[in-house]
Amino acid sequence: MKTSTTATLNEADYQTQIRQVITTLQADLPTLFERDISYAIYTQDIAFSDPISAFKGKLNYRIIFWTLRFHARLFFESIYFDVHSIQQTEKEIIQVHWTVRGKLRLPWQANLLFNGDSTYRLNGEGLIYDHCDRWDRKPTEILKQFLPARSREN
Repeated sequence: MKTSTTATLNEADYQTQIRQVITTLQADLPTLFERDISYAIYTQDIAFSDPISAFKGKLNYRIIFWTLRFHARLFFESIYFDVHSIQQTEKEIIQVHWTVRGKLRLPWQANLLFNGDSTYRLNGEGLIYDHCDRWDRKPTEILKQFLPARSREN
């Protein structure tokens, strides 16, 4: 699933680029529900997948982040993306562990909480060509958090 780009950086430049990617993720991820992220660290043909969707292409990647911000403002009084760790686990892999938590705009003040991790795969230029999210529970279990407490017990 390598990107179509074939250029490869030397080791020193590659590690410099990896540090830049990590710095960008550290700056972008905690505020992804509030403001747009930087897309310079991703390839044009970035692939994304999570438990409910999968697609390819930077335009689609931009759309998913716009959609997250739009729905966060529409449905939540407050919502946070808490980053617990960002680390390079292998030469071409960056792993991020996080929690999403928020309070829905509902009369019963429902809270949303789930944990997950993101695996970012990098090409020879140190750009992210694949982003895969995993969640600690099924999407239906996450959506049940939107219901009043009485309804969740049934």
